[in-house]
Amino acid sequence: MKTTRKKANTGRLILLIVLLAAVIAAMFLLPNGEKKAAQEEPQTTEQTTNTSATESEMDPEVEASTLAKVGQKAPDFRVEMFDGTTQMLSDMEGKLVLVNFWATWCPPCREELKRVQTEVIDRFAGKEFIFLPISMGEKREAVAGFREKQGYTFPMGLDTDKSIYGKYATRFVPRNFLIGKDGRVISATAGYTPEEFDALIALIEKNL
Repeated sequence: MKTTRKKANTGRLILLIVLLAAVIAAMFLLPNGEKKAAQEEPQTTEQTTNTSATESEMDPEVEASTLAKVGQKAPDFRVEMFDGTTQMLSDMEGKLVLVNFWATWCPPCREELKRVQTEVIDRFAGKEFIFLPISMGEKREAVAGFREKQGYTFPMGLDTDKSIYGKYATRFVPRNFLIGKDGRVISATAGYTPEEFDALIALIEKNL
């Protein structure tokens, strides 16, 4: 009798462990219906946050990691472009500038960049607007391979040591900072969702 009860208890325990394992697996493997909007640094590429918002609506972690605040003068920087030239942000005053920090390893960044040519560059061509995407923390070779694979030909900046990014934020990509003609930050967003990007395009249109 005792042996039978012991076997029954062991069977129940095994069943509970199997069920618990199934629940844990479901939590990690099943889609939650939301896009991963902002991705962490390369050493923690699996850690993401579903945040994509203006500064006033930001998740506390994203807000705390945003250094260039809305209304403040945008930190000046000199950036080496992919073609070997250099540009200064301060030389762009008088124009609306969208600074976009991205990385080749970041899926949301890649989704965002797919919309750039037609919906940003072509749409605002000839207007007082500059789109300035800056690769964060990657060597020129990595960016070159990515550009060739994707067929991108538009200008890109290189921030191999993250010194430029470090003036604007401490974590998360993609990051978009819309800088007004007076050199002040109009909008600071983190992450990518189609809705957020649509709102950013509308904001650019409004400020031109």
